Amino acid sequence: MLALLTKFYTPLHQSTQTVVQKIFSLVSARPAGLCNFLDAPELEEFLGFKGDADERWRVVYRCYATLYFVFVVDGAESELGILDLIQVFVESLDRAFENVCELDLVFHFDEVHHVLSEIIQGGLVLDTNVEEIDVAVQEAARARKESYAASNPLSLGGGGLGPRGGNIKTPLGWLTGKLTGAGAR
Repeated sequence: MLALLTKFYTPLHQSTQTVVQKIFSLVSARPAGLCNFLDAPELEEFLGFKGDADERWRVVYRCYATLYFVFVVDGAESELGILDLIQVFVESLDRAFENVCELDLVFHFDEVHHVLSEIIQGGLVLDTNVEEIDVAVQEAARARKESYAASNPLSLGGGGLGPRGGNIKTPLGWLTGKLTGAGAR
């Protein structure tokens, strides 16, 4: 079992690894024909006691190929709403990575966290519109690339983007020009 992304919005009473292992044991033991949510009073020792029976911890999950997406919520949340939220998260990841896989979650964890933070912050759902989430993620990626190109003199972007940085000669541009003979004049 490998937890590729974990994000908690409540304090934990045990280590993250212990909580993830317990959640995995609950989800993996369920037969495929059962629904995708279950009551989880076993998690009270890890996440805190919920006194009222209606407020118990619930595990809501979906499996896509080899990836499990699991949310643990209290009784105030709608299980079907959380299943829809998981679908929005997966669709947003698919748009960001063009068919998301485990390697995307491993090697681009910062982008995965960014996609999640466009949807949820502080445990509250901000947005469920996949189009708007995709636009925000693409805009942040573009800004990140522009910032890198503008601040890194060795970037292949010519030292900067836009009218002010377009004519700056970078060491890499100078060297490339020398090697091809273009900068010799």
